[in-house]
Parts: sequence; structure tokens; C-alpha cells
Amino acid sequence: MILWKKRGLDTWPPVFSMVVPLVLIIMAVGLFPLLFQGKLLAGTVRQSQIDSRRSEVLNQCQILSSKMTRAGYFLPDYKDSSLNTEMEITADLYNGRIVIVDKNYRIIADTFDLSVGRTSIAEEVIRCFQGEMSNVYNKEKQYFAQTIPIYSNTPERKIDGVMVVTASTENLISIADAVQGQSSFFALIAVLILGVTAVVISRFLTYPYRNLAEMIGKAAEGDMETAIEEDTYLETKRISEAFNQTIGKLRAADQSRQEFVSNVSHELKTPITSIRVLADSLMSMEEVPTELYQEFMQDISDEIDRESKIIDDLLSLVKMDKSAAEMNISQVNINNLLELILKRIRPIAKKRNIELILESIREVSAEADEVKLSLALNNLVENAVKYNVEDGWVRVTLDADHKFFYVKVADSGIGIPEEFQDRVFERFYRVDKARSRETGGTGLGLAITKSVILMHQGTIKLESKEGEGTVFTVKIPLTYIK
Repeated sequence: MILWKKRGLDTWPPVFSMVVPLVLIIMAVGLFPLLFQGKLLAGTVRQSQIDSRRSEVLNQCQILSSKMTRAGYFLPDYKDSSLNTEMEITADLYNGRIVIVDKNYRIIADTFDLSVGRTSIAEEVIRCFQGEMSNVYNKEKQYFAQTIPIYSNTPERKIDGVMVVTASTENLISIADAVQGQSSFFALIAVLILGVTAVVISRFLTYPYRNLAEMIGKAAEGDMETAIEEDTYLETKRISEAFNQTIGKLRAADQSRQEFVSNVSHELKTPITSIRVLADSLMSMEEVPTELYQEFMQDISDEIDRESKIIDDLLSLVKMDKSAAEMNISQVNINNLLELILKRIRPIAKKRNIELILESIREVSAEADEVKLSLALNNLVENAVKYNVEDGWVRVTLDADHKFFYVKVADSGIGIPEEFQDRVFERFYRVDKARSRETGGTGLGLAITKSVILMHQGTIKLESKEGEGTVFTVKIPLTYIK
């Protein structure tokens, strides 16, 4: 942002560098799998520990159940206390509790000595007497309850009792939390590494754009000669090409402006110089003959007229360069307009015996600025007469379709050499300067004509062959769109 302000390009400064979103994107892409993996790892470790504890408790208690079956734990004459001691050791080992329920649903043993003699009709106990073991995990209180049948030591293998084992998983959760804590620590280190990496990568990826901005900044400071070349990416290459094209057009416009100023100065100075020379000649001579005096004064008058015409054409160009909002659009009958133009020019054509022909293929009415359009078409017809041969012809053809009308001005004149055809619309440009001075041309007529046609969103095309004549084709929309 500072670079943009330094270069004077803060008309619409960026809110932040594109490095920022790039870093955020890289961080997001890198961190999401990392955090997800850490969370998944902690959950997997937790579940694995719980499943392992369940399996271990089940195995130990099944062994204990088998011992009870072999010892006849539920017989009335059973007096051995070693199994009760083993139950207490097993319960302490898993930080839990073991309860033995007989087939009358009466609790006959409890490692906590809290429920002996009571009745237990829990659903899990009932289902276990029916031969279905169960394992229920309480996530909130962090323990699980396992039911294991105890069979009689008879061939029928009847279920004489049920062992209900509860085991705490609190220490397992602590281990999982410790793993998650370590995972978070490593994730934090990874975030720092990833952040630094993201910044480095982002700076590397955006270097071509920074380089491009630097070169554009130099151009903004006035270095218009150095070409901008940054083709690291397709986008930077396109920007460079577009900017170089813009710079080229600016150079051409600046050169055209300088040439225009030079031409204007020259064109305005030439008549004044001629007038001064003529006037000095008159003043330096004594007893000037009347005929010579009149001849000099006529030459001075002609030069004044020429100066006036140049100024009038320059004023017309200034008006053309203004906004098209000053267009006075109305419905214009193009047929009548062309007839009026040929009527005005016919006296000039008769002096050189040039035939003027108007060919109207259809009636045409269009939205246009009548004054400006008349000036443009008048210039084309007048040029066709001025740069024609004796006993020649000028044919003006009017046609239209559903969108455009077409005016074609063809002549039998001297033609325009191919190498000069691209420049005839430039201001003050003349193909034959001597001939232009003879006909009184200023070199601004075709420039004015093209400006008017462009203001009407039209086009003008030139076809010419030296010594065979010239054809100008004008194409203008029937409906003017501002």
C-alpha cells in the first residue's frame, strides 16, 4: 500500500496485500488436516484404551467366574474366602467394583460391602441370567459396567449367578488427554513452521506482481521508454502486454500532439510570413504601379482568407473533440441532405467540367446531427471535386439496411498512393502539399470528417488506386445511441 501511494497510484488503493489471503489459504489448507488428525488421533487413542480395558476386564472376570464355577461358589457349604479376596484385588486393580448376584437376584458379595443382602433386578442382570452378556459405557461418569454369567458345576451348565463388574476409565481419559495435549503442542509448533513457510511461499508467488507494480510505478514517474516485461505467470504476461499497448498508444498520442502543435504553428505562420513579405515588398518600393499594388493586395487578401479558413477548421476540430453530449440529434432526411450538398458544390464542379451524380437507392431517414453530418459529407464530396481530373466525374451513392445507412463517394480523380492511405485522416497531413495549396486545402478536412462519423458511432473506409480514383464509404447507424 505504501508502494502504491509512493507511486501516486492511490486513487483506489488495495485494502491489503494479496500476500495476506495467500498466507491464510496456505495456513487453512495446512492446518485443517493437522488439527483434524490431532483430534482423530486423541479420539482413537481414547477409544483404543477403553476397548483394551474392556477386553482385559472381561478376560480377568471370566477367569474369576470359571474359578467360582469350579469351586461351587453358590453351594451352601462353600466357606473359602480366597475368591472374595481375589475379587477385591481385581476390583482395586481396575479402580472399580464387583458385585455377585445369585439366581434369586439377591446380592451375596460386594467388594464395597454396601449392597450385600439387597435385591438387584437391573435389566443387564436379567438379560445375563438369560445368557446374554452386556457391556455399558457411561461417558459422563467415565466408567463401564460388564455382566458375566457364573455357571453351575454340573453337566447342565445352568447359570447360578451373575458377576457385575464396574471399572473406571478416568485414568485412561487422562492418558488420552495427555496425548491430545502433546498433539496440540506439536500442532502449535507446526503452526509456527507453517506460518513462516506460508509467508515465504506467498512472498515468492507474489514477487512477479510486486516486480510488475515496480515497473508500472517507474512508468508513472515518467519512464515511458522502458518496456514492461513480466512473463512469470500468464496473468502477469497479459497485464504487461496490455500495459505496453497502453503505453504505445500514449506515446503515439503524445507524438501526434507534438506534431499537431508543430503543424498548427507552421500552418498559421506560413500565411502571416507571406503577408509580411508582400507588405515589406510594397513598403520598400517607391511609386508602386497601381496594377502591381492591386496584385500584391490581392495576394495579401488571399493569404488572409487562407489563414481564416485554417482557424475556422481548427475551431471545428476543437468542437469535434468535445463530448458527444453536445450532439444535436434529430431525424434527418439523408436524401435531401445529399441533394443540398451537391447543389452547393455543383458550381465548383462546373468550372472544371466535373459531373456530379447522386444515386439514391432508397429513401433514408436517420437520427443524426444535421450540421455536423453535413460538414463531413460536404468535405468528402468537395475533396472528390478538388482532387479530380478535368472532365471527370463524382458519384455519390446512398443505400441502407435495417440498421445502417451507407454513403459512398467515388471519383475519377488522381487517387491516393497505397503507402499514404493510412495517414490521410491525420490532421494537417497532405499527400501532395503543392496540390493542396493550389486547391486551398488546410489538411484538416478528412480529420474533421472522421471525427464527425465517429461521433455518430459510424465508420469510414477508404479504397483508392493511384491514377484511377478514390472511393470513401461511410457507414452510420440509423438510430443514434448516446
